[in-house]
Amino acid sequence: MRKLFAQLMKFGVVGVIAFVIDFGILNLLVGHLHMNNVVAATISFTIALCFNYLASMRFVFKHREDMARWMEMLIFVVSSVIGLLINDAIIGLSTATLPADAIHTDHARYVLLTNIGKIVATVVVAVWNFVIRKWLLDDTHTNAMNRLRTGDNKLSAQELEEKRNRSFAHKLGMWSIDHAPFGWK
Repeated sequence: MRKLFAQLMKFGVVGVIAFVIDFGILNLLVGHLHMNNVVAATISFTIALCFNYLASMRFVFKHREDMARWMEMLIFVVSSVIGLLINDAIIGLSTATLPADAIHTDHARYVLLTNIGKIVATVVVAVWNFVIRKWLLDDTHTNAMNRLRTGDNKLSAQELEEKRNRSFAHKLGMWSIDHAPFGWK
C-alpha cells in the first residue's frame, strides 16, 4: 500500500507540473492572444503531454520487461489522445452557452469559464490517465493489487506469476516484443 501511495504521490507531482505548463500556456493563448479555447487547449495539452510522458516513464511507472518500448509509447499516445478528446470536449462545453463572439465581447467570462472547464477536465483526465497507465504500462500492477489483499486472500508467488501471465497487459506486451518493427524492442 505504501508503494502505491508513493507512486500516486509521484504521479501527482508530475501531474501538477504538467498542469502548470498546460494551464499557463492555455491562459497565454486564450487570455492574451484571444485564441479559441479548444484550439488553445489542444496546443497546451500537447506541450504538457511531452513533459508528462518523459517524467512519467522516468519517475512514476516502472518499465515492463515483457513489453516493447514502441508499445509503451503507443499505449501512452493512444490513451493521451483519448485524454485530449475528453479535455477538449469538457473545455468546449464550458463555453458552449456563450455567444460565438464571446471571446471578444465577453472575454473575461470566456476566460473564466475556460479555466473552470480546464480544472474539471484536468481531474477527469488525470483519473483516466492513472488508471489506464497503471493497468497497461506499470510492471508493478499485479503485485500492487495483491498487496491490497489481506491475510489468506493474498496470492502466492506462483499464483501472482500465473495471474501476470494471463493479464491483458502481459499478452499485449509479449505480442509487442514478438512483432517489434525494425527490431525495436
